[in-house]
Amino acid sequence: MQDEEYRTDSSYQVDGGVGGDFLDDWDETTSVDDGTLPVERYLDRELSWLRFNQRVLELAEDPAVPLLERVNFLAIFASNLDEFFMVRVAGLKRRIVTGLAVPTNIGRAPADVLADINRTALELQHRHALCFHSLVKPELDDAGIHIENWADLDEADRIQVDQTFSKQIFPVLMPLAVDPAHPFPYISGLSLNLSVRVRNPKTEKVEFARLKVPQVLPRFVPLPDDGSGLQRFLTLEDLISNHLGELFPGMEILEHHEFRVTRNEDVEIEEDETENLIQALERELLRRRFGPPIRLEITDDMDDLTLGLLVRELGITEQEVYRLPAPLDLGGLFEISKIDRPHLKYPKHVPVTPLQLQPSEPNATPDLFRAIGRSDVLVHHPYESFATSVQAFLEQAARDPNVLAIKQTLYRTSGDSPIVEALIDAAEAGKAVLALVEIKARFDEQNNIEWARKLEKAGVHVVYGLVGLKTHCKLALVVRQEKNGELKYYSHVGTGNYNPKTSRIYEDLGLFTADPQVGKDLTRLFNELSGYAIEKKYKRLLVAPRYLRRGLLRGISGEIKAAKEGRESGIRIKVNSLVDEAIIDALYRASNAGVPVDIVVRGICALVPGLEGASENIRVRSVLGRYLEHSRVFSFRNGGEPHVWIGSADMMHRNLDRRIEVLVRLTDPLHLAQVDAMFDLAMSDATSAWALRPDGEWERRHRDDKGRALADMQNVVMTTVTARRRLGGTR
Repeated sequence: MQDEEYRTDSSYQVDGGVGGDFLDDWDETTSVDDGTLPVERYLDRELSWLRFNQRVLELAEDPAVPLLERVNFLAIFASNLDEFFMVRVAGLKRRIVTGLAVPTNIGRAPADVLADINRTALELQHRHALCFHSLVKPELDDAGIHIENWADLDEADRIQVDQTFSKQIFPVLMPLAVDPAHPFPYISGLSLNLSVRVRNPKTEKVEFARLKVPQVLPRFVPLPDDGSGLQRFLTLEDLISNHLGELFPGMEILEHHEFRVTRNEDVEIEEDETENLIQALERELLRRRFGPPIRLEITDDMDDLTLGLLVRELGITEQEVYRLPAPLDLGGLFEISKIDRPHLKYPKHVPVTPLQLQPSEPNATPDLFRAIGRSDVLVHHPYESFATSVQAFLEQAARDPNVLAIKQTLYRTSGDSPIVEALIDAAEAGKAVLALVEIKARFDEQNNIEWARKLEKAGVHVVYGLVGLKTHCKLALVVRQEKNGELKYYSHVGTGNYNPKTSRIYEDLGLFTADPQVGKDLTRLFNELSGYAIEKKYKRLLVAPRYLRRGLLRGISGEIKAAKEGRESGIRIKVNSLVDEAIIDALYRASNAGVPVDIVVRGICALVPGLEGASENIRVRSVLGRYLEHSRVFSFRNGGEPHVWIGSADMMHRNLDRRIEVLVRLTDPLHLAQVDAMFDLAMSDATSAWALRPDGEWERRHRDDKGRALADMQNVVMTTVTARRRLGGTR
């Protein structure tokens, strides 16, 4: 759904706004039950994730969403579900097989949860297929985008397609026989395959073969222009299926069916202080390719004989077989969603340059250090440009002869990252550059290894953080010598990765500040991450794993006290996932004390709103759309003097206990008002959103009582940001 971010290639999923970056959270409860709260007060986190992906599917089903965006949401749903099986379901199955029957967050046995997952996931996949065949595909036809079947092609089409097959596809195919001399081949995870049964007409002997549909070729093969003006495509597997005679000459083709295997692709690294982490990770990445199968998807026309062979050879259980209509792997629809039809997509939004970072004169070069030195700058991506803010900040730092040092964390980077290039330029210019590269970022491990080595060759000091902890925080620190000889800190703390590609579709916040206290805090933190310092005191930061949960619990306790004393109170939280029991229980107690609690969560939410004796004062909303809501914000009314934090941490055990996460406190009144307005908009009854009900179901509210569309939060924010720039701001 894929920091859990969308994936459409080997690096990132950058085609949608609802990915799943919250998939590896295995811990027992962190809360102490004092008996004052209901026993059944948590929602199952796995089923909550499936409900999140259901919300993605509802966007694909919505006729008011532009057609190619609906195609995109269909692909995102499929890609999200693949990752969910590769990580979460794989983890459950591993625990069952190894006998580590640690109960889930609601105390259920993993086997029971796995049964529920398989049942619910199968229902959703059937609904997903129905959406494609009955809702989206007919509208694609009406729009002149035809996904054809072989039977639809006339003779002229078939002649040209035959040539395409012979020249471009046939040489790449590798049919593999299965017989006593040829053991059943390894089926790679997520590959699309054809099972083929053939008969030798001379011996009457029936043989089985497996044919992999090449992933290096386009999934949808363009058909020749027939003069109709239509864009026509044929699935690659359909084309191959109708040329099997060329692959098995002289044999009689009896049956052929599609199938697809999902494997455990979760990486587990046993770290110790003497082992080279990169080498250990490379070994584990090789092992990942051969993880055990956890799901078998087959077309609904597969015969029992073929299915029995696959089940036996793959070691798949009956409940792990998913019988679905063809075509399988609708994640391939990303190709269709990229068709250049602007009127079938969301209207283009052009990010603007933040007001404070614009040059004083129209043709002047902006001086970001001067701007940040005047006042803190809060940027909101993708509404405000990443290129003219974060990227420009680091590029200016690399060029500036007065910059002495740059320190930065890199969790995920794009394949052509200008951020990495800026760090390399700075190192080659003789500046001291430290890059803390988290090479264990899930599904980007190999990419990060390559960038780490490139940085090292350029003279950048590359470190990999602390043993046993992922470094997930988003930090950049520039040390600059001013004209008076004084050293000054320029800091950036963000909620999202330093990735120009994902910054175009991920909603994130970032704070630029020249506050010396933030600079000193970051200096101490970087020293701890790269050396042996143990710094326990930070003034404007909350840092996990030591103090972040503790700091938030203190903030919640403060609101409880304020409510009991009759003072102004309120808690507002925006996260990707809310699972941590200690935080949830504290929010329940705040609700019982009369504190109003508003929560905006994109994905998993284990908290139950509206629960008698626990959460009558808690409201939960989810906003999904063209952008992936990714920022993490924690706001405490604090008796009328708000404390607001932004940063990298979700409310999950992994973030609070097994990662280096950082929140920074906002202090500028204008920034506090901006965050408040964001929450007001998200929680408004006039805004389109999903509301979580006490029964754990999400109710979509996107039309008013008269059937009129409610406001789209992301469109409203874009309009507001653009108007602010046009009017010259309020500073």
